[in-house]
Amino acid sequence: MVEQYCTACHQTNLITRSSGYTANGWKTLTRTMIDLSTQPEVEQHIFNYLAENYSPNTLRSPTLISGETNISFTQWHTPTLGQRSRDPIEAADGSIWWAGQRANLIGRINPNTGEMKEYILPENSMPHTVTTDRHGNIWYTGNKNGSVGKLDIKTEKITEFKMPNKEAKDPHSAIFDDKGILWFTLQHSNMIGRLNPNTGDIKLVTMNSPKSKPYGIKIDANGTPWVACNGRNCLVKVNPQTMELTDIMLPNEATRVRRLDIADDGMIWYVNSSQGRLGRYNPNNGEIKEWPSPSGSKSHPYAIAIVDNMVWYNESGMRPDALVKFNPINESFQSWAIPSDQVYAGIIRHMRPTLDGNLLIHQSSTNKVIRVNIQ
Repeated sequence: MVEQYCTACHQTNLITRSSGYTANGWKTLTRTMIDLSTQPEVEQHIFNYLAENYSPNTLRSPTLISGETNISFTQWHTPTLGQRSRDPIEAADGSIWWAGQRANLIGRINPNTGEMKEYILPENSMPHTVTTDRHGNIWYTGNKNGSVGKLDIKTEKITEFKMPNKEAKDPHSAIFDDKGILWFTLQHSNMIGRLNPNTGDIKLVTMNSPKSKPYGIKIDANGTPWVACNGRNCLVKVNPQTMELTDIMLPNEATRVRRLDIADDGMIWYVNSSQGRLGRYNPNNGEIKEWPSPSGSKSHPYAIAIVDNMVWYNESGMRPDALVKFNPINESFQSWAIPSDQVYAGIIRHMRPTLDGNLLIHQSSTNKVIRVNIQ
């Protein structure tokens, strides 16, 4: 029964590797994914089985470090069950947008009222992320149908831009530069793309080495895109005019980088996901320095964002996920367990600052969008 109802959306290892729950905990978690309340006997059989065989454990508990910063969490539960909400971003008007990848939608939250609205996308878009342009329109990457899409916030019309190369199958992460050009990665297609919204022109370049798996992407103060490699031990600098790619090799060949961010001083901060480390690359002199994450080599840091010169990231290999703050001045860590109705199911795949210096994260397993209020 568990296989019948659960593996339609995810593999069983999400159950076997979980931190475990009581029957009520499994009920709370499962009802964020699928509604079996009309079949109470089926529900009870499943919850009892899971509680007996996958009870609470501490095998993946994070190492939490206290400190001076205080935070609180504001949570929104997105409407459509099982959508695996992700990648929230704040628009200029203060609304919060997210991608509901599994349900083929993007959504908007009014954080003042809690009102939410979801927009169904063209078939098989399966959006991986959302971002905003200078006019307030919302853009998404069609991770399954090889497209980039735009939602006009005034007309609510969706315009699709298809990839010009049939090998470009999976647009992934995206960001606009100051000139209004959209830059995006295509992880498994091993490409980086550039879209001019005014003309619809798309240019694609292939990574310098096979299986580099370009993942996170950010733009520095000079308008230069930087890309994280999830398949090789590298960061990549992109020439914004020619799209020539320059690989910056990181010391350990086993390093894999999910995401990066760029500080005001130009330093490139990255998560060394495979080694459980936080890293910094100095583009001025080539210096690379890394720090072990508090929960160790299996903590799998994933998302990262710079807020007020502090580095924030999560340890996605832990249960619950740990939210970590690193102070570059004194090289100190502080961390917190990320709650979601006491269901610690993870995981954060992206985080971005708000305009007033807070942080937007998510918990895709329970369809949560979360604002971290930094005090």
